[in-house]
Amino acid sequence: MTRIAGKTYIPSEKSIEHKWYVVDADGMVLGRMASEIAKLLRGKHKPIFTQNLDTGDNVIVVNAAKVVMTASKGDKLYHYTHSGYPGGLKAYRYSDLLDKKPDEVVKMAVRGMLPKGRLGRRQLGKLHVYRGSDHPHLAQKPLPLDIAHAKPASSTVSSTDRKVDGSEDTKEVNG
Repeated sequence: MTRIAGKTYIPSEKSIEHKWYVVDADGMVLGRMASEIAKLLRGKHKPIFTQNLDTGDNVIVVNAAKVVMTASKGDKLYHYTHSGYPGGLKAYRYSDLLDKKPDEVVKMAVRGMLPKGRLGRRQLGKLHVYRGSDHPHLAQKPLPLDIAHAKPASSTVSSTDRKVDGSEDTKEVNG
């Protein structure tokens, strides 16, 4: 019986083509959008994906100030920082961070989904986040990327548990 030995293709750094994508974050859910961005930065959407190489693309995120969190998580979740000194723990609500530094919130969400180490830091360097709709990367001719499943249903967009008409959601328990 003869065996045909296949060869695994491993791309070199020079043969990898890095494209540019622009994502409009207006009304998108933070976590769903961040997971798709992390997939693009890592290069998992390409058939030449290799874990130990930077095969990903550059991603520009515009309108980061208009990103949303579902189920009033902005008021419930906290981001913790510690200075390293006793009593140096600080907690910030995500709703406050989204008001003050929305670009940092998007970067933190994507950073948590990338590998830890040199490769992850290099991939995070290809993420460019801007609060408004303007960005200085027009010369790279970025392709628009639509992440349809990152747009929430209309009832989950609000930061409170109230519907558009002002009535509260109530659940009926049968039984």
